[in-house]
Amino acid sequence: METKKREQEIIKVSIIGIIANILLAAFKAVIGLSAHSIAIVMDALNNLSDAASSLITIIGTKLAGRDADKKHPFGYGRIEYLSALVISVIVLYAGITSLVESVKKILHPETPDYSAVALIIVAAAVVVKVVLGLFTKKRGEALKSDSLVNSGEDATHDAVISVTTLVAAGIYILFHISVEAYLGAFISLVIVKAGFDMIRDAISTILGERADAELAKKLKASVLQFEEVRGVYDLVLHNYGPDTFHGSLHIEVLDTLPLDDLDELLRNITIKILREQNILLTAIGVYTINTKNPLANSMREKVSEYVRREKSVLQMHAFYVNEKKKVLRFDLVMSLDAKNREEIFRKLEEGVQEMYPDYTVQMAMDTDFAEE
Repeated sequence: METKKREQEIIKVSIIGIIANILLAAFKAVIGLSAHSIAIVMDALNNLSDAASSLITIIGTKLAGRDADKKHPFGYGRIEYLSALVISVIVLYAGITSLVESVKKILHPETPDYSAVALIIVAAAVVVKVVLGLFTKKRGEALKSDSLVNSGEDATHDAVISVTTLVAAGIYILFHISVEAYLGAFISLVIVKAGFDMIRDAISTILGERADAELAKKLKASVLQFEEVRGVYDLVLHNYGPDTFHGSLHIEVLDTLPLDDLDELLRNITIKILREQNILLTAIGVYTINTKNPLANSMREKVSEYVRREKSVLQMHAFYVNEKKKVLRFDLVMSLDAKNREEIFRKLEEGVQEMYPDYTVQMAMDTDFAEE
């Protein structure tokens, strides 16, 4: 989806959320105050927080859409992640505020006065919030907007709060027992937890997460469509906002490929990936496969069998033997879950060196940045 169209869709969904939440907040505030119901009043405040979240989403989306400049050559797309973090803090604050008010009502209870009209409006609000929450979250996932997804989840939480209000009203009408403050406290704790989870996810995104495995697999498959490419390795993707990636990778080709053909290949790969997946490959490294050394294949198989006995080794690539200089070189992809990666790597290096004492062994330890 084009950037401008995506921005317009996010703003449209956010405006719908603002209008709906302001109207719901107004209705609930009037009803809550007249019925002396702290749960309904807190519900109204939650609607206002949702409206604020939608406003922050609009501001964040507009700022993120600014063109790249000298100070920020990669653009402002990551502002969307910051706006998602702000919304998460608002959700957490709303949950804490609701919890404090619920505890106050537990310590100093007031007799609620539910009317049929009030309960009907609250029930209608539940339906509106469920529909709004599902719509906002679905559009957020489609548009890859964490801010919209968080707003949609917040709306769903509000619907749950409204349901507990109805449950509390039913219990009071039937048994004359007021439990809304206790239910409010319980739901508040649920919202507080959700707020913490959202903050954790937002911070994780800002710090930089592993690229989506399906995206990495699709990109590698596209590069492998070039007949000259025998392997794709070391894919690194840097996220500068939703659907905005810069990356680098290594390709493996025969050592007989002419330099001018290699230059054309690298350009064609860059153009293809940019057009098909909107990913700018800022660098493509090259590994060569031995075709002039008859011993290279048997050496590769022997070394591969040896290093793969170690469970922490995920992959071996870039294997090349320079017979003239007596140099054997290759890369090992080591699992990030492995303990003592450096120690294991050094032992493997010593083992390969013992296998081929006449060669200088050049091993490099790689990390898998893209796939599970």
